[in-house]
Amino acid sequence: MLDYRFPTALQMVLSVAMAEQSGERSTSAILAYGLEANPSFIRKLMVPLTRDGIIVSTLGRNGSIHLGRPPEQITLRDIYLSVIEDKKLWASRPDVPARCVVSANACWYFKSIADEAEQASLEVLARHTVASALEKVKKADTSGCDPVPEIEVRCKKAL
Repeated sequence: MLDYRFPTALQMVLSVAMAEQSGERSTSAILAYGLEANPSFIRKLMVPLTRDGIIVSTLGRNGSIHLGRPPEQITLRDIYLSVIEDKKLWASRPDVPARCVVSANACWYFKSIADEAEQASLEVLARHTVASALEKVKKADTSGCDPVPEIEVRCKKAL
């Protein structure tokens, strides 16, 4: 089963950062519409992101979502660990009865490889901040994608 928590949370945080740079307002409804995601999924992801100080949400009719700290101080690792929590990148099989050399050793071997891959992934994510990611996203080739003004118009209509 695919896990969309991290890519969705990353898009949420980048959208909030972009809105802040543009002087625009972010809400869970705007994020859900702009990301074509279920609003309850967006609100569910807001819980750990708020808990970990990545975003700050104000309630009420004029409520909005803001970054909890400057975008240069939020790494993609922070976002990943916040929403993934204790779920590993790869899960090893449950203990298998030791019936041969492979079954006796495959579990611990796979776990060691999975742990190494997880650490490597975390190191890569730690090298990137929301600020650097946003700059790359803004400079990216958007051929085949909706132009930014169209997306902003659709998001504003969601209000």
